[in-house]
Amino acid sequence: MRFSGHWIVGLDFPFRTIDEDFLNTMVMRRVDLRSDTVTKPTEAMRAAMASADVEDDVLGSDPTAHRFESEMARVMGKEAALFVPSGTMGNLISVLVHCEVRGSEVILGDNSHIHVYENGGISTIGGVHPRTVKNKSDGTMDLDQIEAAIRHPEGALYYPTTRLICLENTHANCGGRCISSEYTDRVGQIAKKHGLKLHIDGARIFNASIALGVPVHRLVEVADSVSVCMSKGLGAPVGSVIVGSREFITKAKRLRKTLGGGMRQVGVLCAAAYVALRDNVGKLEDDHKKAKMFADGLRQIKELTVDTSSVETNMVFFDIVESSLITPERLCQVLEEHGVLAMPASSTSVRFVVHYQISESDIHYALACVQQAVQELSTDGIAK
Repeated sequence: MRFSGHWIVGLDFPFRTIDEDFLNTMVMRRVDLRSDTVTKPTEAMRAAMASADVEDDVLGSDPTAHRFESEMARVMGKEAALFVPSGTMGNLISVLVHCEVRGSEVILGDNSHIHVYENGGISTIGGVHPRTVKNKSDGTMDLDQIEAAIRHPEGALYYPTTRLICLENTHANCGGRCISSEYTDRVGQIAKKHGLKLHIDGARIFNASIALGVPVHRLVEVADSVSVCMSKGLGAPVGSVIVGSREFITKAKRLRKTLGGGMRQVGVLCAAAYVALRDNVGKLEDDHKKAKMFADGLRQIKELTVDTSSVETNMVFFDIVESSLITPERLCQVLEEHGVLAMPASSTSVRFVVHYQISESDIHYALACVQQAVQELSTDGIAK
């Protein structure tokens, strides 16, 4: 990596100056931007786990789990909550509760996490048929298309029965875009009109709440169930929570046991999740600011294009220009050699995810590494 005085060569945006100590530590730096799932538990989380008061949660007697679930239900504005090992299990349980009859159908986005990244579990385990509607670039689906996808009762002899609509907020594959309460309300109205349920995959719902300046309970007010991940931007080591009515959670608890999610002294994990909820929601705004800083820097690097207006939360997607010889896979390989970890998002794009353990200094370092990697790969491509 080449430097000139105190400035990184080739970068014309306002970076911090580089002192000698910073230079000496650069070769040892590791900046993990693959996902906000890579966060490590804080000392406060570890202390809470070590001292957690626990019993058997499957028997319903773990006090720490009960305290955490009660708090999550209150924060989300729902009657009850249930801790589950993962977001995938949380979404699966929620869909199966709402679609108890095999052969039911759920309407969801074609680029949604449930449809793309959860092993087709709703179909293979629950016998639930997915009916996809195209996600727009902002993560929403066209309201008319949602309504048009609902099966008419007269076709019950031939078609699956529509029972559920799923939304995702923030929408990961669309760049961490936020779904507004107004849009969610309108989807909820469609669901109610047709006697359907509404589930929100709210893995990063607190990011949406902070970015939109709307209380989290308002974003999910019309939802019959919500799954919330504690181990992404909030930084807990393990777990998600599903919230809904008491009747819904009673059924969900039975399915959690069926799927192997009854974990006995789970208060050890709930203790860390409680700390994450208490301490880290307020840090998400800083993550969003650093993501925008990252996007602004990437936009000024030749060979890359970034839609900075789409960076609403902690995710940054950038494309490699069509004429470039650089591939996302090769760029990520070179970045890893400098300690910067990232993931290709497609055949032409790369994703960075900022979290609270990424400092502003890490952002500057990662940008410098991207600049250098692009220069190296472009030069190699021309030479070949």
